[in-house]
Amino acid sequence: MKDKTNYKSIGLGIISIFLYFFIQYHATDLFTTLHIDFYSISYPVRIIYTLIVDITIISLLFLLNYKTVEQNFIDLKKNHYQYFSSCIKYWLISILIMMISNVMIMLFFNGGIAGNEDTIRTLLKENPIFVYISAVFFAPIIEELVFRQSFRNIFKNNYVFIIISALIFGGLHVIGNISSPVDLLYLIPYCSPGIAFAYMLVKTKNIFVSMGFHLMHNGILVSLQILLLLIG
Repeated sequence: MKDKTNYKSIGLGIISIFLYFFIQYHATDLFTTLHIDFYSISYPVRIIYTLIVDITIISLLFLLNYKTVEQNFIDLKKNHYQYFSSCIKYWLISILIMMISNVMIMLFFNGGIAGNEDTIRTLLKENPIFVYISAVFFAPIIEELVFRQSFRNIFKNNYVFIIISALIFGGLHVIGNISSPVDLLYLIPYCSPGIAFAYMLVKTKNIFVSMGFHLMHNGILVSLQILLLLIG
């Protein structure tokens, strides 16, 4: 019975990860089929379409993980204060590592800001409302269901899960913006919150804990970026 449960859990994890990457990489295929260049259509239409894609991904992930999500939500209502008070230190440590590693990369390796951060700043200038909704609400929900819950379904060993989850999570934030070997060092600041979020899931067995901290994490960072743009 236990083996059957494990196989089902692994299967759900694999399907969730596959659906996420499949939809992400084929999101614009509809326009290609209609012989329309996605990037030639108006910006508001692209934003609306992107939000619809994100909502579709979230809905499918919630449906696939319905039992876990339901049980975790009930558990969260009973233990939210305990989870927050016991896990906030892990998030604070990850923030400290992010700050120190970013400063060291800039000082000792002549690095600028991370490519992913530069992209976010550019997008914030163009459409801050869209970026805020996408980065603060949609991204943490999707990423926690994929990189934490789905990977946890597959990898039962705590150390293996934390390492793989953090590396893939951090790697995907860095890989699209590599222009020199120095850019690989940004794996450190991006993997550090990934390790913290993964450890929270291991410790609490509740996806809403890491999701909540991820929402808070992105909310604070994006709000600071907006503030810097306003005063700069």
